[in-house]
Amino acid sequence: MSKLILVGALGALLSLAGITHAADYDAGKTKVETVCAQCHGADGNKPLTPETPRLAGQYYEYLVHSLKAYRSGARQNPLMSPMAQPLTDAEIKDVAWYFSRQIGLVTKY
Repeated sequence: MSKLILVGALGALLSLAGITHAADYDAGKTKVETVCAQCHGADGNKPLTPETPRLAGQYYEYLVHSLKAYRSGARQNPLMSPMAQPLTDAEIKDVAWYFSRQIGLVTKY
């Protein structure tokens, strides 16, 4: 019985390890300031055009998925595709973590 509990606890710990991410908020902020802010704003709340999305407060997983899709070509956009192509997996996670921690739009504009 105790072996079963130990195996269950180990399985739970391993499954939690899969949902953690190694993202660096400060590295994400630096990358955003040098690459993303021109179109999305420094905190992701000041888009350059009405067609440019607000990234502040978006889900981390959504941002990672979207940036990887732009990078691979699975998702196409004449502005975003070339911006995402040089990003490493770590940079994508950092940028996604930074934008996901910002306060997004809380009321309709």
